[in-house]
Amino acid sequence: MTLRFRNRREAGTHLATRLEQYANRSDVIVLALPRGGVPVAFEVARALDAPLDVFVVRKLGVPGHEEFAMGAIATGGVMVLDQGTLAYLSIPPAEVERVATAERTELERREREYRGGQLPLDVMGKTVILVDDGLATGASMRAAVRALRKRDPARIIVAAPVASAEACAAMLQEADDCICTSVPEPLFGVGVWYHDFSQTEDYEVQALLASARRQHAAVAAGGKAP
Repeated sequence: MTLRFRNRREAGTHLATRLEQYANRSDVIVLALPRGGVPVAFEVARALDAPLDVFVVRKLGVPGHEEFAMGAIATGGVMVLDQGTLAYLSIPPAEVERVATAERTELERREREYRGGQLPLDVMGKTVILVDDGLATGASMRAAVRALRKRDPARIIVAAPVASAEACAAMLQEADDCICTSVPEPLFGVGVWYHDFSQTEDYEVQALLASARRQHAAVAAGGKAP
C-alpha cells in the first residue's frame, strides 16, 4: 500500500498500527533518529506505551552536494561509508575525515541539548524499535543499528513510514526486522510522501521528548497519560 502522509505525526500513527505486537511490554524501548524521526517515534511510543529516547546519527554529505550522503556517523563512534560513492566521486580520505569531524561536533551538541541532562535509556537486553521518518539509502539507519549493537539490546527493529525497497532489504541484513508502512516504487524521495515535510526544529524535539517522558511516567504509575 502506498500512502501520502499529512505530516510526521500522522505517519507515526500509521506506523504504530504495524507495531501493535510490541505494545504494553516492559522490554520495549523506542529510539528516534533526530530530528525528523522524533515526531514519528513520539506517536509510536505513545501508542505502544513505551519509553522514548533519541539515538543521534549524522549524515556525511558529499562536499558541495551535502544533501547526497557518502556515509553517516552515530553515537558510539561508528562510521558507515558508501564505498561506491567515494570511489565514483574520487573523494579522498582526508576530505571524508574533515566532514566527519564537523558532524561529530554537531552530533555531540545534539546529544547534550536534546536530553537536557537526562541519561540515555539503558537498552541492554531490550527490544529496541529504531524509528526514522523514511529510508532512502538507509546509510544513517545502518550507522545507528551498528552503533546500537554495541550496547547489547536483545533485538533491534527498524521502523519507518516510507522506504525504498532497497533500503528495506538492506535493513533486514542489519537489524532483526524492518517494518515499513509504505514501500513505493520508485521512491523518488522521502519528502514526496509527506504533504508537510518541513524541518523539525530542536525545540520541537526537546518538547516531544519531555512530553513522552511525562506520559510514560504517568502510565507506569497506573494513571492516564497527560
